[in-house]
Amino acid sequence: MTPPSDRALVPFVSVENMMKLVHHVGIEPLLAALADAIEEDFRRWPEFEKQPRIPAHSEGGVIELMPTTDGNLYGMKYCNGHPRNTKSGLQTVTAFGLLANMHTGYPILLTEMTLLTALRTAAMSALAAKHLAPANAKVMAVIGNGAQCEFQCTAFSAICGIDTVRLYDTDRAATEKAARNLAGRGLSITVCDTAEEAIEGAQIITTVTADKRNATVLTGNMVAPGTHINAVGGDSPGKTEVAADVLHRAGIFVEFPPQTRIEGEIQQLDPDYPVTELWEVMAGKTEGRTDQQQITLFDSVGFAIEDFAALRTLHAYVQETPYHQMIDLLADPDDPRDLFGMLLRASPQAELA
Repeated sequence: MTPPSDRALVPFVSVENMMKLVHHVGIEPLLAALADAIEEDFRRWPEFEKQPRIPAHSEGGVIELMPTTDGNLYGMKYCNGHPRNTKSGLQTVTAFGLLANMHTGYPILLTEMTLLTALRTAAMSALAAKHLAPANAKVMAVIGNGAQCEFQCTAFSAICGIDTVRLYDTDRAATEKAARNLAGRGLSITVCDTAEEAIEGAQIITTVTADKRNATVLTGNMVAPGTHINAVGGDSPGKTEVAADVLHRAGIFVEFPPQTRIEGEIQQLDPDYPVTELWEVMAGKTEGRTDQQQITLFDSVGFAIEDFAALRTLHAYVQETPYHQMIDLLADPDDPRDLFGMLLRASPQAELA
């Protein structure tokens, strides 16, 4: 059989190679690189095609497609969110993604994105806090200590200078797991027995719970003036973490309002409730935090442009490292009109002739 041409081969980053690449670059430097790439792409926000992600809901969760393009590259991620999966030993969230050349339609990267999404989600949270959190914030409470917890803590340390984290989860084993994983990473770690205890002295509160329901992780009497809230867990219809009275007290910052109003904390509010688009803050078009007593809230749901930034960052690393393999993904006959002939020539009889 004729070997595939270079045009038919696409670099693929497996889970194993992703882990090798992360350790080659370093977790903290990679988080910083992802944050830089996201900020670069948010500053050119008008160049992108934008739409809410495309969901398929079931009783147990959701499968979503997240596409975007800047006219030159096309990025797409497949991801799921199934909170019950952990009971059967499966991940709550998995993902894979693709980057393609808009001018030819040919893919230029195929990759796992379960790990990459965890990294870009944390990088996005810390990037938002860099613009919104009170000056010199050092202490963060993390309520919800599942798969995303350690990524969030590491990103806030690397990008925002957080040096102390206070951890709480309704599942004590999850908190102990997170504390073990974060040990020796330059953070002071406190394991807490209640959410109220966790937020004591915290200038930043991260909520990143997994239950697919409307919950009240934060109420108004828990949030002091000057706090920045990083609301990560409320990311689908019917799934929220922050009480409405907290939202009414806060300046709310979002990624893409048409998506966030469906999936974020602000699904609890009127459809025209005023919010600020985070890209405008990064582009210098509007203010972020207005004073040190303001409560700010980043209503994080994840948006395709963040994945696009992560994919193009990974593609650059792929050019410089061996942590990928070339896979025969595209049918590429010598004559583009002769796909059937290519198939015939691959038959066992043709090989023996």
